[in-house]
Amino acid sequence: MTKDLTVSQVERQNILNNPYAVQEIQNAINIEGIKFEDKFILLKEQVADFFEVTPRTIETYLAKFENELKQNGYEVLRGKRLQTLKESMLNQFGTEIYFGTKTTVLGVFDFRSFLNLAMLIQESERAKILRSIMLDIVIDTINKKTGGGTKYINQRDEDFIISYYQGENYRKEFSDALNKYVDMGKAKYPIYTNKIYQSIFKENADEYRKILKLKASEKIRDTFYSEILDLVSSYEYGFAKKIEKASNDRKAKLTRQETDALFKEFENEPHWKPLIEKARNKMASRDLAFRDAFHEKLTNYITPLNKDDFERFIGEKSKELIERLEESKDVLKRLKDRE
Repeated sequence: MTKDLTVSQVERQNILNNPYAVQEIQNAINIEGIKFEDKFILLKEQVADFFEVTPRTIETYLAKFENELKQNGYEVLRGKRLQTLKESMLNQFGTEIYFGTKTTVLGVFDFRSFLNLAMLIQESERAKILRSIMLDIVIDTINKKTGGGTKYINQRDEDFIISYYQGENYRKEFSDALNKYVDMGKAKYPIYTNKIYQSIFKENADEYRKILKLKASEKIRDTFYSEILDLVSSYEYGFAKKIEKASNDRKAKLTRQETDALFKEFENEPHWKPLIEKARNKMASRDLAFRDAFHEKLTNYITPLNKDDFERFIGEKSKELIERLEESKDVLKRLKDRE
């Protein structure tokens, strides 16, 4: 999907919170700054020069997006820290460029806040070019980290294998309960699977497949994040037990109408609400950032990813599924032995 960084704070923050992409962008731009407190910073005038706009233009964006820019590294120096900066500039350049000795406060941009500003400025052709470079680098960085594709990025999470394996057992409990206690044909399996999916993330299986562009041979559950797998498993196991109890109480299989009513009651139990809210947020936000997949029905649940998410799925902690399987052999054997 087309991304307009000038209008989407979520898209901006997803870039700025991705330390791997930010480092690659910094390497590609190679912009010079002032060394200060173990990092490089830029003054307002330097930023204006780079973007070929006036300092007043920078001030306008600072006023309009002050909270966002401060969140991403822009700060105002005063007192001892300002004095340290002046001394650092004298050591590096032999002069206090851009300000005099009477300056008592000074706003400075680190690299993240500089990129943040580049994603906001609409008057600058250089900013427009930089935005395009950033988007390309973000895509390249994620693809490089995942080996060229993100459809199964969920499987790089260290929690995936256990959630998936346990989920298969709960899935069997669910399908067995439908078989034994619900008086319907084979359509009952996809019907109630879809009811679970729609209850959790507002999409049926076909809608989900279309959004992730899955082929007919690809299994939906293989693409779920561990939190989604856990919640689906909780639904399947919990509903299986409700079906079993209701059928035993009636001493007869349940009709479709009875099963539908039972599911309605089940999904409206209040303890699901916080779990569903969290699952929708994880699915919608991660898929947008990693898979460029937009869940329209979950728009209101989309938020920027934090650094931990990037570390979890493309950082040092993330691994290919084959590595996870090798590491988890003993755990999986213990689970198998308990069945």
